[in-house]
Amino acid sequence: MESRKAKIKMAVTLLALVGLLGLLILVMVSYPVGAQEAAEPSIEELRRGKNFIATKVYSAEEDQEILKLFEGLRVSDVSDGMDKVGLHNIGLMSPEIHAAWKDTEHYTHRFVGIAVTARYVPTNKPPAPHMETKDFDRWVSNWYNTISSSAFSPLIRKGTALVFDDAPDAEAGSIGSNNIMGWRVRGCVGVVTNATARDTDEIATEKIPLYFRKHGRGIKPGRNELESVNRPIVCGNVLVEPGDVIVADGDGVIVVPRAHAKEVAEYARATLDGDKAGRRKLYEKLGLPPDDSVK
Repeated sequence: MESRKAKIKMAVTLLALVGLLGLLILVMVSYPVGAQEAAEPSIEELRRGKNFIATKVYSAEEDQEILKLFEGLRVSDVSDGMDKVGLHNIGLMSPEIHAAWKDTEHYTHRFVGIAVTARYVPTNKPPAPHMETKDFDRWVSNWYNTISSSAFSPLIRKGTALVFDDAPDAEAGSIGSNNIMGWRVRGCVGVVTNATARDTDEIATEKIPLYFRKHGRGIKPGRNELESVNRPIVCGNVLVEPGDVIVADGDGVIVVPRAHAKEVAEYARATLDGDKAGRRKLYEKLGLPPDDSVK
C-alpha cells in the first residue's frame, strides 16, 4: 500500500516537473536569454552613433490614400482636428515659418503633402581661399556633390513635401529657383524649411509653394553640410517624422503625426464643410459672388 502511494506521489511530482519544464521552455522561446541585453545598444554601437526613433516606411498608395483625406483642408481645420484627438497645440510650427508668397485668389500657395526630411548643419570646414575661377568652380562642385548634396531627391514622389532642418544663421540658400523646380518635376508639392531660401522673386513667379524663416543670399558651399536624410527632424520647433502629413497655407504650417492622420482629417473635413456652408449664406446676404474659398 505504501509502495503504491509512493509511486503515485512520484508520478504526480514528475508530471509537475514536466509541466514546469514546459513552461520554462515556453518562456525561453518567447523571451530568449539575453533578449534584454540585445535590446540595449553596445558601447561600440553608441560610439559609432545610433538613431533611436525608427523611420517608418509607407507605400506610394498608402500616401495617396491619406492625401485624398486631406485634400483642400486648411491649417485651421487641421488644428481643430488635432485638438479633437488630444494633440492640443501639437504640430503647429512657429509663426516664423511663413509663406514666401501668397495667392489670395486661387490659393495656389497652399499645399498638403507627405514629409520627406533632410537635416543640414553649419559647417566647421574653412572657407575657400581666393583662387582661380576653374579651381573655385571645382571646389563648389565638390561641395554640392559630396558635402552638402540633395541626396533626398530620389525619395521625392507624387505628393512629397520636403521639410528641412537647416542651419538658420548660415546664410545658405539651400533652396533656390532652380533646384525647387527640379523637385517639383519629381512630384514635390511644397517645401518647408526652418532656415533660408534665395531667388524668392523667381520662386513666386514659378508658383511653387515655399515656407521659410527668412531670405538667404549665399550658396551652400562653405556654409552647411548634409547630416541626414529621412530621419526625424525639428522644424519650426516641431518634430517632423518621415511620412507625417504636412499642411501649409497663409496661417502657417502644421504637422500631423501619421498615426493620427485619418481621425484628424475626418474631423477637419467636417469643420471645413460647416464653415463653407455658413459663409456661403453670408456671401448671399452680402451680395458677394462665390469664390474658391466657399466652393
